[in-house]
Amino acid sequence: MVAGHAARSRRAALTALGTLVLTALPSAASAAPPPAPGPQSSAARTLGADRPSAQVLHAMERDLRLTPGQASVRLVNEAEAGTRAGMLRNTLGDRFAGAWVSGATSAELTVATTDAADTAAIEAQGAKAAVVARGLGELRTVKQRLDDAAAAGSQTSETPVWYVDVKANRVTVQATSERAAAAFAEAAGVGGQDIGVRVSANRPRVLEDLVGGDAYYIDGQARCSIGFSVTKDQQQGFATAGHCGKPGATTTGFNQADQGTFQASTFPGKDMAWVGVNADWTATPDVKAQNDQKVQVAGSVEALVGASVCRSGSTTGWHCGTVQQHDTSVNYAEGTVDGLTETTVCAEPGDSGGPFVAGAQAQGTTSGGSGDCTNGGTTFYQPVNPLLSDFGLTLKTTAAEAGTPAPQDNAAADAWAAGRVYETGATVSHSGARYRCLQNHQAQGVWSPESTPALWQRV
Repeated sequence: MVAGHAARSRRAALTALGTLVLTALPSAASAAPPPAPGPQSSAARTLGADRPSAQVLHAMERDLRLTPGQASVRLVNEAEAGTRAGMLRNTLGDRFAGAWVSGATSAELTVATTDAADTAAIEAQGAKAAVVARGLGELRTVKQRLDDAAAAGSQTSETPVWYVDVKANRVTVQATSERAAAAFAEAAGVGGQDIGVRVSANRPRVLEDLVGGDAYYIDGQARCSIGFSVTKDQQQGFATAGHCGKPGATTTGFNQADQGTFQASTFPGKDMAWVGVNADWTATPDVKAQNDQKVQVAGSVEALVGASVCRSGSTTGWHCGTVQQHDTSVNYAEGTVDGLTETTVCAEPGDSGGPFVAGAQAQGTTSGGSGDCTNGGTTFYQPVNPLLSDFGLTLKTTAAEAGTPAPQDNAAADAWAAGRVYETGATVSHSGARYRCLQNHQAQGVWSPESTPALWQRV
């Protein structure tokens, strides 16, 4: 997605798997049989998974080793799974312990719960139940203790990464040794039974110096990557990595023409920034893919663990992989960054700030990682929804091209409003009814609650 001089712009017939066709969520006591195969639900249509870009499909086929048919079906299944997981999360409440997709086509959705009595309700939605010891809230409490210890200086470069691992139902510390992980856990007051350890010599670093999605230059010295086009009131601009520049730093574009100024930047702690551009540049919903082709962003619905994601960067081009876990803390040489998402997508210096997408949905901007695109690696991204919320920005999307308004700050506190970022479980009022959010996203004008059951459940 490039701030460039003009906007640049396949459609595939898909068949959704029957286990991922949406139905109303029953209680455990009234669980119905799993839904029979049927037509695609609105989730795939809302998220654009029924009309994927050829560039997304080709990269998924190459990097995830899929057939064309598998790539298409996978995107539909992941869209449907996100809605189903959101419905179950709202129903299970504190018993919910995470959700993830698996299999070549993401055909299997697993939802974890701390109560075996929830199994029938989970299976009634075509999902597999995993009964575990800790709820997601408890896991996040353990991780917060590690975050607090790191902020107090108890964490070192020997323990560079820690995260909530919903599939293992634990908080995992990546460390250079068992001893280093144990010392970090002890400093945080976390018992050994509360964490797992992944021993690795890798130390993530921020990915700067060259180019990403499309290049831009900071103060005539460093170079980074444009992430997603955004607007704030009448100001156009783009989201990128916070480590790329501080507020007031000036930028030039890929063509060395004057471009804009960093309006806000947070790093470390978070890794987010946005640049306001001058009138010579136009925000578009485009992301640069293979061979200078473009894919378009339709929204920012957050992908599940296990879902496929693709990244753009001019150093290494267009690559895909999968989401490993959300809510990851990474200790770079410059400081700790919390709330990142870890992926199997490769990246190299110069890809910083570039966009991650899941199908047509924006996911985040490249932060850092380890490894390379020759031997493979791990890359972290800053989720885009917190970035939009923190800075009061509106993502430029295909829906926005049709007239999505900016965030409506004067709307009633509980009224649904286009431009606001909503998290799973949030409740809103709209047209005389109340709705509960099923998936994290920034509201688009064409995504009103009554028209998008993929994102909202009437309560």
